[in-house]
Amino acid sequence: MRTAALVLGLLLLPVLASAQQGAADLGARLMQDAGIKAALEAARADEARTIAEQVEICEVEAPPFKETRRGELYARKFRELGLQNVRIDKVGNVLGERPGTARRPHFVLAAHLDTVFPEGTPVKTTQEGTVIRGPGIGDDCRGLAVVLAVVRALKAGNIQTPGSITFVGNVGEEGLGDLRGVKYLFNEGLKGQVDRFVSIDGTGLGITHISVGSLRYRVTFKGPGGHSYGAFGLVNPIHALGRAMAAIGDFQVPNEPKTTFNVGRIGGGTSVNSIPFEAWMEVDMRSADAASLQSLDAKFHRAVDDAVAAENVRWSSRALTVDKALVGNRPAGRAPATSPIVQAAASVTRALGFPVTMDEGSTDANYPQSLGIPAITIDGGGRGRGAHALDESFDTTDSWKGTQRALLLAIALAQP
Repeated sequence: MRTAALVLGLLLLPVLASAQQGAADLGARLMQDAGIKAALEAARADEARTIAEQVEICEVEAPPFKETRRGELYARKFRELGLQNVRIDKVGNVLGERPGTARRPHFVLAAHLDTVFPEGTPVKTTQEGTVIRGPGIGDDCRGLAVVLAVVRALKAGNIQTPGSITFVGNVGEEGLGDLRGVKYLFNEGLKGQVDRFVSIDGTGLGITHISVGSLRYRVTFKGPGGHSYGAFGLVNPIHALGRAMAAIGDFQVPNEPKTTFNVGRIGGGTSVNSIPFEAWMEVDMRSADAASLQSLDAKFHRAVDDAVAAENVRWSSRALTVDKALVGNRPAGRAPATSPIVQAAASVTRALGFPVTMDEGSTDANYPQSLGIPAITIDGGGRGRGAHALDESFDTTDSWKGTQRALLLAIALAQP
């Protein structure tokens, strides 16, 4: 194995140099190696197992902040595949290492363990023909299964990469998880150790190199509360919330760069005949452009503050207050289309005969990009519908293409 590794490393030294110059033939050069060809064929031949594991993983629930059971299953699979130093870190990320002939470059390939669905959601999948249905089957059970398939295929092709690869099942990508898994990896667990990062998230064959940033707030209006008749004249937190929501709904935002806002949840009050003492809303704002997101954030703060002031003036009071808690902060960013990591992803996609599609999105790659670390997200193959819905579906037709592409990219990014 060591001899094969040295030969592969010597073959690819000039290849990676070309990749860093944006060469279009990186993927084609990689595929000249017999071991890589064997690994690619193994990935395709083993796709039925990959799909079976996708289903198995998906039938273990992983609600927000409660990914433990799925994480334990994933760690067991890492150990069965022979990865080294398999561990679950203090926030719940699952890590396993495949050493190269050198420690660096250090490449991380990840997929997220969590789903958007609350505890108790039925997770049994169903299948009709090539279509599998179940909550999270594509997002991101597909990514988790492809990560495992990459490990198996590297072993089948007897591939020893010059650089080391750490495989990760991370927590906290969805909802109010606020990327806590990758934030821990880059701030503590693997701080200063990662040279390149790729997450596998979703279905298809896209390459997400533009990171859509987001700010999320839980806004809580508070007042004294009282009887709707006997205490009439008090400030009303729900009325203030309504004023704020109306103002947010009238925001004007640019179409390019695409900038969005949404009030996704509201709550409060105790009964129809009570002036509430509290009301709350959760707000999501997004843009791939940091300046546009900052401008929208300023509008949001003014709208909330103006709503509080208007409600207090309406009732000649100062009793109404508000708390604006930032519960999600995903930085915007991008890996330029000319950067080596994007060029590598495009090149291996072309070499396999697949179309190159560049996308934008909000994924685990947002955070390492914000730190200046080369990072992208790739789709895991197949065709998905209804992400974040209970009847989410995954069509397995030609899903092996995503597995092969992830494998070839992992090999490319583990070169000097």
